Amino acid sequence: MPRFLKIAYEYFALYASLTLLGLICLTWSVFALPLFYVLPRRLGKKVGRRGIMSGFRLYAWSLSLTGTYRLDLSAIDSLRGGPSLILAPNHPSLIDALLVLTRHPNIVCVMKAELLKNVFLGAGSRLAHYVPNESPRQMVKESVAHLRDPGCVLLLFPEGTRSRQWPINSLAASVGLIAKRAAVPVQTLIIETDSPFLSKGWPLFRRPTLPIVYRVRLGKRFDPPQDAAALTEELDRYYRRELEGTLQSCWLGKAQS
Repeated sequence: MPRFLKIAYEYFALYASLTLLGLICLTWSVFALPLFYVLPRRLGKKVGRRGIMSGFRLYAWSLSLTGTYRLDLSAIDSLRGGPSLILAPNHPSLIDALLVLTRHPNIVCVMKAELLKNVFLGAGSRLAHYVPNESPRQMVKESVAHLRDPGCVLLLFPEGTRSRQWPINSLAASVGLIAKRAAVPVQTLIIETDSPFLSKGWPLFRRPTLPIVYRVRLGKRFDPPQDAAALTEELDRYYRRELEGTLQSCWLGKAQS
């Protein structure tokens, strides 16, 4: 394919995928907003989380269909039907949570509080009863309450934000604290991607080189801790070992240079 046609297609694939994602989110919001007020809490959570999984799965399918991404997310499927736990991935890209949410029907996500007011994501997040991170004490309380539900997976990024440095940022204490209070294990998830697309500082509409390789694998599962701080330190050492030689080692920390 001539270079100019390849570049033109990559721009088309990028903007088409972002447009589709916006349409999916807006369409779901139209249904989720009234359902939040009509459905009982337990049923609303189930409908909300499955709705998000289905919508984002459609988006992920479109990424594969257009050749924008080469996705391998199947490792997350093994968590279905398992015990309640905290799923703790590293966080190289803005798209991480979205892709993880495509693979499990009972994930509750800890998210930025301002997103609950977002026209694209707010209504669906409220219906799914996602946990805002505005108040650390309230976040821990709500997270522990969700983890009492059988089979609930709490998606919480230990870095708190997208990775700014190689191999990871400093870890927040919230994962260990919630795991201790809820008495649940912490399942690590190792995310690899060969592109800095949507990493910290990457402009939303800047064209990446396609296709983007993106894959996940389950890491070590840590038992419920007695000491939250000790678990945080152990997680930090573990991620640093596991991320050596991963796909993002060629760009992380260099994306803005």
